[in-house]
Amino acid sequence: MVIKHLKLVFMLSSVLALLAGCGGGGGGGDGTAGPEEKDSTWETKGSSFTAEGNKGYHIDGDSLVTITLPASYTLSIGDTIHIDGVGTGGWNIAQNANQRINTENIPPVAVFWTARESSRDWSSVASSSDGTKLVAAVFRGQIYTSTDYGAAWVPRDVNRDWSYVASSSDGTRLVAVVYGGQIYTSADSGVNWYPHESNRDWTSVASSSDGTKLVAVNLSGQIYTSTNSGTNWTARESARNWYFVASSSDGAKLVAVVLGGQIYTSTDSGVTWTPRDSDRKWTCVASSSDGTKLVAVVGYNSPGQIYTSTDSGATWIPRESNRYWYSVASSSDGTRLVASVGYVNPGQIYISTDSGVTWTANESSRGWSCVASSADGSRVAAVVYGGQIYASKLYNPTTTPGTAGYITGGQNDSLTLEYLGNDTFDVLEYAGNLVVH
Repeated sequence: MVIKHLKLVFMLSSVLALLAGCGGGGGGGDGTAGPEEKDSTWETKGSSFTAEGNKGYHIDGDSLVTITLPASYTLSIGDTIHIDGVGTGGWNIAQNANQRINTENIPPVAVFWTARESSRDWSSVASSSDGTKLVAAVFRGQIYTSTDYGAAWVPRDVNRDWSYVASSSDGTRLVAVVYGGQIYTSADSGVNWYPHESNRDWTSVASSSDGTKLVAVNLSGQIYTSTNSGTNWTARESARNWYFVASSSDGAKLVAVVLGGQIYTSTDSGVTWTPRDSDRKWTCVASSSDGTKLVAVVGYNSPGQIYTSTDSGATWIPRESNRYWYSVASSSDGTRLVASVGYVNPGQIYISTDSGVTWTANESSRGWSCVASSADGSRVAAVVYGGQIYASKLYNPTTTPGTAGYITGGQNDSLTLEYLGNDTFDVLEYAGNLVVH
């Protein structure tokens, strides 16, 4: 706590020093510059330049202004650089070789999305806990797998009406369901697939972290559970318009939603179920690893809200605005959430870092059909029905080291950096929406 207090005091003093340089005060009685003005001055820049330590810059350009950080050997530990976006063109912080910026003070917000693979009728995507292994399904197409965060994809199995896929935490055991077909499982990260159960209108499937306990739902049918990685299945509950299901990491706590009906929860791996909340057009639900924090969305053919629960589904709180919400995913602790609007009624992706209390819109309006998250919420994959796969790194503890790393801001965005030594800078404060890469 003492260290944090000293850090805060230093940060405030640095910012005050910069502000003193911006204003007219701070000078000596004889008209000479005071100590703040000697350490920190302000300049207005409209074109690209190399910054200096202990200076502030008003970036006033009609096009993007690149601000290259000063060479590390020219700086002393504690030197600060302040950027204030004024012009409409925005600004970009560029790094020299080996330099990096600690960005832990910037909340994780998805701002850097990369389109992958080709345009297809993507229906679902699932992720391993570390986000490295991904699996995505195409309705009337194949299943695709990736082992490099979604950069490259390999087609698997044959064309089917794949509706949903789920993954074990290590990405080795996969399960996929076919609308009007069977349930398929893979024990080798999607290389080989084996059919199980009967032909039904399967809409969703979920897996325990080890891939042994599975649960699947189908429209106008029952809930089905398996305790041996999909070899055998047992029918549960009653026939309803089951649309989506999610599982805790141990497979004990389950939550399922009925399209036009209620939410149902189970604490005994699906043997018994309890109805929750009200009849709504539920489209998707996600669970924290312990099954305590849940998030569900409404939006099938009519707009609804996002609903969150912190007591395993006993009570629910409406969040955000009425939209055509279609998919939602959660980090293992239930803190970081991602939800999408689509796919019939295109919209954006929304990110929450406070368990669903507040949400921030990201990416463009598309027909998003599914989103998936890594366990820590740092990486998200999203698929578009009739579009591509999109991957994003939501949380960057630091910029990419060297010249490949950067931070971008726009008009009214600001940033204050402090040099820590060893080619490393720290974000002291910021305002606005910054892109970290």
